[in-house]
Amino acid sequence: MSNKKKIHHEEHVDETWLIPYADMLTLLLALFIVMFAMGQTNKEKLHQISDQFNIIFSGGSGFFEKDGQSLVPHLNHGGSLSPQLVEADKMNEIKSMLDKEIEQEGHSDKISLVLNDEGLEISIQDTVLFEPGDATILDKASPMLNFVAKVLSTIDNKVRITGHTDNIPIKNRQFRSNWDLSAIRAINAMEFLIDTGGIEPNRFLIQGNGEYSPKFDNSTESGRAKNRRIEVSIIRKYPLDE
Repeated sequence: MSNKKKIHHEEHVDETWLIPYADMLTLLLALFIVMFAMGQTNKEKLHQISDQFNIIFSGGSGFFEKDGQSLVPHLNHGGSLSPQLVEADKMNEIKSMLDKEIEQEGHSDKISLVLNDEGLEISIQDTVLFEPGDATILDKASPMLNFVAKVLSTIDNKVRITGHTDNIPIKNRQFRSNWDLSAIRAINAMEFLIDTGGIEPNRFLIQGNGEYSPKFDNSTESGRAKNRRIEVSIIRKYPLDE
């Protein structure tokens, strides 16, 4: 009787389940990060986060798409960054430059910056630019306006300049009303940016809102002082909500 060696086949545990499991964990992690970002960041940061995940998961499609349409305008067909995101990054860069300059010039309490869906709004209280009840640009305003012009020269976006006043009526030889004062102030700010800063005239839009778009309470001196302002708005060419 011949002895036959018994052959034992080593049994391998099937680990193919690890791949879909890892994918599921990655997707859950991404979901939680995005949910956190939606509650903690602004729209532009959410755009940036979505772009990174789209690159990671599927080269710019899939994770943030529905029915073949992107939920966020993030990447072009070639995988390059969208014009919206490029412009958003530029707006953030400009805001950072202006924030630093405003602080260095000691104007943090009189100049504010707001970055929103329309663009970047630079709100300048009238005392930085003008004498009370006057529309002539002060010499002391030149460094700040020159820096604004320098920033504007790095882009080609439209720029809207809007004049605002408080609700105290004005009527003299120069100005018939607050409408006049707000409009002439906006025009003079524009002409400074054109003549001294070299910005192309066809980029500008002018508005004079008088007392009719207050942001603060006109019943207090502090509120009236904040309402007397010039707003220089850099308008997005590629709105974020498209």
